[in-house]
Amino acid sequence: MGCRSARSYRAHAHVTGGRDGRATVPESNLDLKLTTPTELGGGGSDGTNPEQLFAAGYSACFIGALKFVSARDKIALPKDVAVDGSVDIGQIPDGFAIEVELKISLPAMDRAEAQALIDKAHVVCSYSNATRNNIDVKLTLV
Repeated sequence: MGCRSARSYRAHAHVTGGRDGRATVPESNLDLKLTTPTELGGGGSDGTNPEQLFAAGYSACFIGALKFVSARDKIALPKDVAVDGSVDIGQIPDGFAIEVELKISLPAMDRAEAQALIDKAHVVCSYSNATRNNIDVKLTLV
């Protein structure tokens, strides 16, 4: 397993107990209590769940992709760019599936230019590449 790039980074996490356990990251001070959402039969609100982590990770990665493309293509990116990520999980015949919506805010940017930037970022974003043709991803310019 590995990236085909000469420049790569590998993240590590240690999880015990699954959805009702604990997640730690050895290289940082991240230490999260994990809980199952109430909608999936769990206690819900006193911890973090994998879908929330996926939403945060994809949102952060997508902003990184926007920054990469804007720098590469010499496009001015608003300083207050923001992404609100949502991850839905639900049961399917053979298990569970997720879908994602990213609401992307590029204030004061021309809408056509912003949409073109979003489309290019979706091509280079590692989360987009990992999920392409696997799950539904909706990108909404707000």
